[in-house]
Amino acid sequence: MDFAKARELMVEQQVRPWDVLDARILHVMGTLPREAFIPAAQRNLAYADTALPLADGRVAHKPVFEGRTLQSVLVQPDESVLEIGTGSGYVTACLARLGQQVTSLETSATLAANAREQIAAQGLSNVEILDGNVFNLSALNGRQFDVVIVNGAMAELPSDLMSALKDGGRLFYVRGEAPAMEAVVVQRQGAGYKTQVKFETDIAYLEGSEPKATFSI
Repeated sequence: MDFAKARELMVEQQVRPWDVLDARILHVMGTLPREAFIPAAQRNLAYADTALPLADGRVAHKPVFEGRTLQSVLVQPDESVLEIGTGSGYVTACLARLGQQVTSLETSATLAANAREQIAAQGLSNVEILDGNVFNLSALNGRQFDVVIVNGAMAELPSDLMSALKDGGRLFYVRGEAPAMEAVVVQRQGAGYKTQVKFETDIAYLEGSEPKATFSI
């Protein structure tokens, strides 16, 4: 398979038409080999407009969702990033090329190991992948970040997560219940926050972040 051609078509026919127009993001997605981060059995679908299964029941989101996520926060070269849910490591690698330093939390040892291997193969040394999730931020030791990205939907936003955001920083996550979810960016402004809806979507919930069960009689 001609992965270079598939990568070009992904950018031009999937990502760009959904208003992902930032030149840096398009360059990163157009040059980073996404197939290297996808399991061998699914590699020929690395640039297809579909979510792909990963180890431990996780998924790699559609390329267009990944592009729109990156466009929503516009990580700058001097910014630090916290990623919740490393997954395949592809978005992690994109963030590493866009920002100064990336810290990614992942509970799956298998996914974390695979992501570390592929990120190192790309020559990226500004990434650390730690054991942790949105409900366990102890590995951060109180650090704050310019950008926080949550790679999964959450029925509710944990209050502790906002403490990891610098003043003026941006947090991206997907809220709501399927099939009517929305991707939002929350910006910290002193003691308050400003929320902006970016786009509608429908993705899997982050582990442990599903809506609470309701019962009726």
